[in-house]
Amino acid sequence: MALRERVLKFHDKYYKHLLFVMIALLVVSLGYLFVFYSNNGDVINKDISLTGGTSITIDFPTDIVALKVFLTNNFDEFSIREISDLRTGQEIAFIVEVRESPEVILPLLEDYLGVSLDDTNSSVEFTGSSLGEGFYNQLRIAIIIAFILMSLVVFFIFKTFVPSMAVVLSAFADIVMTVAVVDFLGISVSSAGIVAFLMLIGYSVDSDILLTTKILKSREGSVNRRLFDAFKTGITMTLTSLVAVVISLLVVSTFSEVLTQIFTVVFIGLLIDIPNTWISNASIIKWYAKKKGL
Repeated sequence: MALRERVLKFHDKYYKHLLFVMIALLVVSLGYLFVFYSNNGDVINKDISLTGGTSITIDFPTDIVALKVFLTNNFDEFSIREISDLRTGQEIAFIVEVRESPEVILPLLEDYLGVSLDDTNSSVEFTGSSLGEGFYNQLRIAIIIAFILMSLVVFFIFKTFVPSMAVVLSAFADIVMTVAVVDFLGISVSSAGIVAFLMLIGYSVDSDILLTTKILKSREGSVNRRLFDAFKTGITMTLTSLVAVVISLLVVSTFSEVLTQIFTVVFIGLLIDIPNTWISNASIIKWYAKKKGL
């Protein structure tokens, strides 16, 4: 028996079981986020662009390990990021972020580094707590509106409850599971990370609409044949995107924290989208199509 036939035979037998496994993973992810929210007051770790604080970019290298020890003795929360030369990999600068104002962090850094920090060797960005929180709230509203509009478009396209809900559920699971993984990895999310979650909504819907349209609106071959054809196209799209994201991460990781976070969140989301589309959504649509005799 060919591999394709064996896979389809296995799927025919266990696709409902696989669906319940994915539902269980979604429930676990929601539980994790609930616990995370109870402990931290939000569903993500926010960086200073969303909470407020000071970011100082210093244009010369230093001993990062020793600097971390120094900052640990003076601040409860901080982060340090190195900036390296793309060709040589050598550190050329570093960024320090703290929740305190520039008036607090600058004198301490000057004493530690033994130099005066000015416009020639550093740059300072300060975000007030109210501004950061307001920006974060606007981004959250943007995600909610985008998700609602996406759901309305999906319902308009298919005009049937079960297939439309399957697409919406898959997109919801993509976002929830990606947030859970990001939290588990201890990533502090910036405004760039929120933008990446917005991108994931669009990508998830794209692959789910491809699958749903192929199974429900095409009448060529059996349900399994249509599912397999959709899978070949969809998984090629996803794997191509993953390769592009990995290459982009390798290029930008040394010089752009913003792009690194965007590509990291997208990479996690794309990996999670594979089982959510080709197990969860595929199982629901296959179940529905068989019941309708499509």
